[in-house]
Amino acid sequence: MLFTTNWLAKQFPSNQGKVQDNIAIKQVTTDSRTKDEGLLFVPIVGENFDGHDFVQQAIENGASAIIWDESKQLPDGILPDFPVYFVKDTLRALQDLSSAYRAEVNPIVIGVTGSNGKTTTKDLISAVVKTTYRTHATKGNFNNHIGLPLTILSMDRNTEVLIVEMGMSNFHEIDLLTRIARPDVAIITNIGESHIEFLGSREGIAKAKLEIIHGLDESGVLIIDGDEPLLREKNINQKLISCGFDEKNDYTISQVKIHTLETEFTLSDGMSYQVPLLGKHHAKNASFALALGKLLNIPTEKSKQALRNLELTGMRFELLKGINDVSIINDAYNASATSMKAAIEVVKQMSGFQQKVLVLGDILELGDRAREFHESVAEVIEAPITVLFTYGNHAKWIQTALQTKSHTLVCTHFASKEDLVQALAPYLTKHSLLLFKASRGLKFEEMIEAITTNSN
Repeated sequence: MLFTTNWLAKQFPSNQGKVQDNIAIKQVTTDSRTKDEGLLFVPIVGENFDGHDFVQQAIENGASAIIWDESKQLPDGILPDFPVYFVKDTLRALQDLSSAYRAEVNPIVIGVTGSNGKTTTKDLISAVVKTTYRTHATKGNFNNHIGLPLTILSMDRNTEVLIVEMGMSNFHEIDLLTRIARPDVAIITNIGESHIEFLGSREGIAKAKLEIIHGLDESGVLIIDGDEPLLREKNINQKLISCGFDEKNDYTISQVKIHTLETEFTLSDGMSYQVPLLGKHHAKNASFALALGKLLNIPTEKSKQALRNLELTGMRFELLKGINDVSIINDAYNASATSMKAAIEVVKQMSGFQQKVLVLGDILELGDRAREFHESVAEVIEAPITVLFTYGNHAKWIQTALQTKSHTLVCTHFASKEDLVQALAPYLTKHSLLLFKASRGLKFEEMIEAITTNSN
């Protein structure tokens, strides 16, 4: 049980029905198709839908109470004794409810944001923290103005640490999320180019990410990418912990070694760590989790073991096997120029392959700087990379930039995924490594599925 209808009545005093009967609420949902007992249904109004239209379906599926926009007429089918809470704005009510529940449970709250790596960092943090604390963390991409409140409202009452991911595409969005979650520790993984179309510059992106401290009180802690001047050079009132490769950082990473299935690195505590992810950038993501672990007094050996046994949210640098035992890196969940170049650098460092094939797609939301950032990706494409295949409206700029630079690599742009998959046929061998990287909207998993079907 999360709370009761009686507790809800204290949050929303305008109500009707048997709200004083202490009916147990076990789950909060905005989806009328959710089937369960003890549901609180919150109808959200979107651009092309109105959740209020589906309230009868929600009740049939197990809703025990609903929140309702007071300006709308209740359907005749709702019985007088059914608990209804009237509000001016159902979305705001959802957010206010989650903030009240966060205060009620009062866990240690960890907020994670950044241009790249925030979901991976969230997974790393969760792995470390749950060794010692009862932990609840964002699932999937529930990291916006609706998803974050639902994440908070899905935690058990005995939760000790709540880890929330905070996504954004414009100014003021992180500000809202951090004021709802009120983190005790905030983590900014990095500043990249994602959403530069809306934020204008990397400086604008840094400003938007730093909104996370608006919900952090003065006793809170901010953990940052200490190699990023746009973060390091800010005057922060809270305690600041920096992680990175520069020796000036509080946690300095060194001696990075990329093996076939893991990255090994040494931290400034003198300890060696392994994480089943590939790339220097993942050593930095892991350092955020280790810094947090030390802050929460988690034994180092527990943190080391947690990193070794990491379970990741899907499509983030997954190493798969495909047809003819070909090695496939599925990094097709999202992309920026920074993360794409980082992924390519990892592929270059991986040994044991005769062919290294890049399958790259569009990086979205770059606005009028799209060509500039796509062309910049070509700067890191060189031997031992042997093949570049591109797909998408903007990815062609990677291909044309590489053709200008190199005449030794196989370099082809495709207008269809089907043609690209056919062109991969000669490279589907155990001696080849294929990287798939693009923004989520390109749906590169369709090509990955085509070359993993019937594989062992």
